[in-house]
Amino acid sequence: MCRHIAYVGPSVPLGEILTAPERSLVRQSWDPRHQRSGTVNADGFGVGWYAEGDPVPGRYRRRGPVWGDETFTDLARVVRSPALLGAVRDATRAGADGEAAAAPFTGGRLLFSHNGAVRGWPGSLAAAAGALPPERLLTLAARSDSALVWALVQHRIAEGGDIPRAVAGTVLDIAGAAPGSRLNLLLTDGAVIVATAWGDSLWYLHEPGHRAVVASEPYDGAPHWREVPDRTLLTASRTGVSLSPIEEPFA
Repeated sequence: MCRHIAYVGPSVPLGEILTAPERSLVRQSWDPRHQRSGTVNADGFGVGWYAEGDPVPGRYRRRGPVWGDETFTDLARVVRSPALLGAVRDATRAGADGEAAAAPFTGGRLLFSHNGAVRGWPGSLAAAAGALPPERLLTLAARSDSALVWALVQHRIAEGGDIPRAVAGTVLDIAGAAPGSRLNLLLTDGAVIVATAWGDSLWYLHEPGHRAVVASEPYDGAPHWREVPDRTLLTASRTGVSLSPIEEPFA
C-alpha cells in the first residue's frame, strides 16, 4: 500500500528526485517493482519540501493519480529544496477525505508518511485512540489509519520522546494491538530522515557528507542502494546512516 521517498542533501529541483529518474516515484504510482500489497497507487499523492531558512515545510497534495496532474509536473520542475518527502497512495479503504488523506501529513517542522495498513482498522486501535488527548483526536487530518498513526507518533514526541524512539515505540504499540499490520513509517524534519521497515520494502542510498535518500524502492539502477531488513529502524542524514532492530527497548 503506497510508495514514499525522503531526501536530504544539496538543494535540488523536486523533479530531480520525484519525476526524472527512470524508476521515479511517479512511475512507481503505476509500475512499482517491490510493492508487497497492491499494484497501483492512484488514490492521491503529495510532496512536502523545505525552503532555505524556513523550518516549516510547504506541501502540495491531491486526491487523484499523480500522473494526471500537470501542476505537479510544473511545480517539480521549478521548486528547489534541500529536503523533501513525497508519497503516492493506494487507499486501504475508499473514503471521502480526498487530499486530506494523502501524505505527507505535517506537524510543525515535521513531514510524515505511512506505507502499509493497520489490520482490523478501526476497531483494532480503539484502545490506542482512547489514550490520546481529545484535542488530538478532534484535529485528525483524515479518517484513515495513517492519520491516527501520525497522531500516535506526535503524542509520543509531545511527551518528550526523541523522534526515532517515538516512531519505533508507536510501531511496537500498533503491532501489538493489530498483529499483521504493515507499518513502514517515514518522517523528516528537513535534516534527518527516520524510517521503519515493517512489512514492506525499504531501501536507502547514502553519499557521505553529501546526501541521503530513503525510499520504498530504488528510483534507478545505481549499485549503491541498500535494502533495509524487515523490523528495522533507520535514521539517516547527510553525515551517516544508522540501522537498529525494532524491539522492546524502544517502547
